Amino acid sequence: MSENKKIEKIVGVKGMNDLLPTDAPLWELFENTVQSVLKSYGFQQIRTPIVEPTALFARGLGEVTDIVEKEMYSFEDAMNGDKLTLRPENTAGIVRSALEHNLTYDGPKRLWYSGPMFRHEKPQRGRYRQFHQVGAEALGFSGPDIDAELIVMCQRLWDDLGLQNIRLELNSIGDAQERNQHRAALIAYFEQNKEILDAEAQRRLYTNPLRILDTKNPAMQEMVNAAPKLMDFLGEESLSHFDGVQKILRHNSIPFTINTRLVRGMDYYNRTVFEWVTDELGSQGTVCGGGRYDALFGIFGGKPTPACGFAMGVERLLELMKASGEAHQPAQCDIYLVHQGAAAQMQSFVLGERLRDAGLDVVLHCATAAGAGSFKSQMKKADSSGAAYAVIIGDDEAAANSVSIKALRSEVMENNQISVPFDTAVDYLVDQIADAGQDDHCCDDPNHIHIHH
Repeated sequence: MSENKKIEKIVGVKGMNDLLPTDAPLWELFENTVQSVLKSYGFQQIRTPIVEPTALFARGLGEVTDIVEKEMYSFEDAMNGDKLTLRPENTAGIVRSALEHNLTYDGPKRLWYSGPMFRHEKPQRGRYRQFHQVGAEALGFSGPDIDAELIVMCQRLWDDLGLQNIRLELNSIGDAQERNQHRAALIAYFEQNKEILDAEAQRRLYTNPLRILDTKNPAMQEMVNAAPKLMDFLGEESLSHFDGVQKILRHNSIPFTINTRLVRGMDYYNRTVFEWVTDELGSQGTVCGGGRYDALFGIFGGKPTPACGFAMGVERLLELMKASGEAHQPAQCDIYLVHQGAAAQMQSFVLGERLRDAGLDVVLHCATAAGAGSFKSQMKKADSSGAAYAVIIGDDEAAANSVSIKALRSEVMENNQISVPFDTAVDYLVDQIADAGQDDHCCDDPNHIHIHH
């Protein structure tokens, strides 16, 4: 290679984004809140591989869904010829795992998951090619009560995250026989209006006519609005189930609207379907969607098992959290250790470990390519870290076996800087932070993440 030839930078795959340290605290807050809420309802975590057999999604989601037709990252394993796919969603994987490990042998299970999913679609705000979902799956429950519980649980999560302006849309798509009757009526109706159908709708006419109801084409709206409604084909059992869900939601003051055109994108749904929608993210308004999928276990060769669940888009919800203005950058640490000189550096390491033993978060200043850094430059780093205190050890402190403690947030200590013996520094700092009433060490810091309820 020529010495003058510029080495080309390698950048990330389009639509697959890095999570940078500045964004990590917000993700952590979201994930901790989710875990706390799900645990409070008795849901247990499950983790499945991000790579599954391609047949799992083709069979479970439906051969003619958008996901299977044009969005999946599928490949053949060069080692053994297996046809594999990066998971585009995780319900199919959860059911596969439940069957493989016979998870429901001793009764129903409440499960939840979190992780990356992959779809090859045009990246846009809150919608990426590698994106993250949190989902809950309730396996083995047949009544409308579990459908309602999942929805109530979502509402609690929005409340705990401080999110508003998310509305619930609800529908029932009945059972297979009812959908088949509706499907036949839909096809007949669309055939009578074939001249209005666009190319995409004509392609779906005999394979997935329900999806035509989702069209965004203004020229088709009037015709689609007058199409036969699935609700008119529902039998007594389906209507009773749907009524049961609504009664529980009303009794718990969960507002909703019935959207008779809501069908969801996967073939495996039946009866209850729902979406949580916002107007604050442009066209990508759905932040969480789910419903009942009683047939999926049978589709995968297992014995019929009722099930219901949801998945939420993490990136979209984080966008809402940022837009709410409630989330701020947290402190990096409680204590920043500033030092100068070889003896002071040794003492700083010892003190840092003692402070961590006491439960505090500590950043010890370390040398960079520019050198160890002057006291002034180190104090700038201490201040920008968001720490409540800088603990300073120089030659004088090391010789006297003491430390200087400087309050970086004026409200945490009346005396701005004091000197204390080295062996009492830990107790002094722990007491100061406790007296300041700082929740999670730093929550009085103006930069700390705080979500109002």
